[in-house]
Amino acid sequence: MKKWLVPLIIIGVLVFGIYSWAKGFYNTAVTYQEDAKTTWSNVESSYQRRNDLIGNLVKTVQGAADFEKSTLTEVINARAKATSVNINAGDLTPDKMAQFQQAQTGLSGALSKLLVSVERYPDIKANKNFLELQSQLEGTENRINVARDRYNESVNKYNKHIKMFPGNLLAGMFNLTEMARYKADAGSENAPDVDFKF
Repeated sequence: MKKWLVPLIIIGVLVFGIYSWAKGFYNTAVTYQEDAKTTWSNVESSYQRRNDLIGNLVKTVQGAADFEKSTLTEVINARAKATSVNINAGDLTPDKMAQFQQAQTGLSGALSKLLVSVERYPDIKANKNFLELQSQLEGTENRINVARDRYNESVNKYNKHIKMFPGNLLAGMFNLTEMARYKADAGSENAPDVDFKF
């Protein structure tokens, strides 16, 4: 074998090894990122289910002629605001996530107020459709929580992949940036005040 051929073979093996490593890193990062985006779509789907159920719940409650109109209006307006805030799964910035979360929190508050107000109306509380919708809403709130947790797990996997050495060297070259996690509402770490005055 010619002496000049050995260095070429070594260089070729090194180039192929670096190429394979970079390709594997990038393809794994893209897979994790796309999984996180799909998981975010599942979060949005859970919120959409809640929004759909709230529409049915409002119609059921509207059947009680003497029910507080201001409470229903608040829920309707909060629902409209929550459905107007959309995030592109490819652009999940912390600011956009906060805006989305703020709209959803407003809807949660209005919905809680509606459900508390219903306690004063025995006809509504006894309505089979209302009870079924209330049960579905409770289940949907659990789905939302599970979907948000799964989203954060997916983001965590992707973020660790692009931040750990030596992958972090390639992440910058491939323009792979950290994805935002879903954060708890401000003040949610404090226990809520419970008032039993009826």
